[in-house]
This record gives sequence, C-alpha cells and structure tokens, in this order.
Amino acid sequence: MGDTGRVFAGRRTRVPPTPGPGADPMPRLALYALVVCLLSVVAAVLSFTRGSGWLGVVWVLLAGLSSNMAWYYRRRAKAAQGAS
Repeated sequence: MGDTGRVFAGRRTRVPPTPGPGADPMPRLALYALVVCLLSVVAAVLSFTRGSGWLGVVWVLLAGLSSNMAWYYRRRAKAAQGAS
C-alpha cells in the first residue's frame, strides 16, 4: 500500500480521496442547504396560509439564509474544480 498521508508540523494527516471524473459536481453541503431552503419555503407558505405571520417570517429568513449557503458552497466547488 502507498502512503496516503501528508506530514504537517510533525504529524501525519489523512488526505481525502479526490472524486473521479464521473463524480457529482454539487458538493454535499450545497445539496443539504438547497433541501433546507425548499423545505423552509414550503413551511413559510403553510405558515402564512394558516394565519401565523410571525412564524412565516422566520421561515422566510431561514430560506434566505440557506439559499445563500447553497449558492456559496456551489460557487466554492466550481472554483475548486476550475483550479484543479
């Protein structure tokens, strides 16, 4: 077996395997953030239709935050893929 670790400040750390050419380009965190965004939009719509406006606002804010996270992680993955 070959050496799969790097030496950093006297310690060995494991290097995660690089994805192959057929790997999914969307990283896992971006996908999770997108799912949270979609679910929070659905929850916001349900909250507004049932008359709970303040809770709907909270869900809208969560949808905005998670959509920004999904966008950030997707863009970071594209930049890392372009650099390699």
